[in-house]
Amino acid sequence: MEWIVSLLFGYALGSVPFGLILTRLTGAGDLRAIGSGNIGATNVLRTGRKGLAAATLLLDLGKGLAAVLIAWRFGAQAAGFAALGAVIGHCFPIWLRFKGGKGVATLMGVALGLAWPIGLAYAVTWLGVLALTRVSSLGGMSAAVIAPIAALATGHEAFVPVLVVLAALVIWLHRANIGRLRAGTEPRIGGSKSA
Repeated sequence: MEWIVSLLFGYALGSVPFGLILTRLTGAGDLRAIGSGNIGATNVLRTGRKGLAAATLLLDLGKGLAAVLIAWRFGAQAAGFAALGAVIGHCFPIWLRFKGGKGVATLMGVALGLAWPIGLAYAVTWLGVLALTRVSSLGGMSAAVIAPIAALATGHEAFVPVLVVLAALVIWLHRANIGRLRAGTEPRIGGSKSA
């Protein structure tokens, strides 16, 4: 039963929409009516409040990390299911009619919680690609893809399946971004278009 509890716990924690909560509390409006309508940190940045975006990023990362670290009490399998639940919860929160974020920050949190080398590889890839291209979606997708590779390369093979599933989910949620990348119309950080 531990894996079921871990999955549901991860989902419940992951589904807390920090971006939406913070923008409402600070009078920045309904985040779902701004930019892309996404509840993640990239869209919060479009409110013009960098501090709020940073707080959203850290909280979204933190909920993924917390879900996995707590589930570790029941073992590696439970941690993996908590990781799965947390990212799914962020992307498809029941409270928002299953319309959430794209999972990039929360996936970084669960990667760190599963094994720090995976989280480190994720962070370096995400920040590195973002610094080079200033394209948020490209950085996030690249990091998601590197996570299962890093797990395999660092001896954490048990987490490869869940990380492959989560990478596929992140990429699927970015399908519109992929279309814009191909067309050369994907916005860079600081732009006003949807992402």
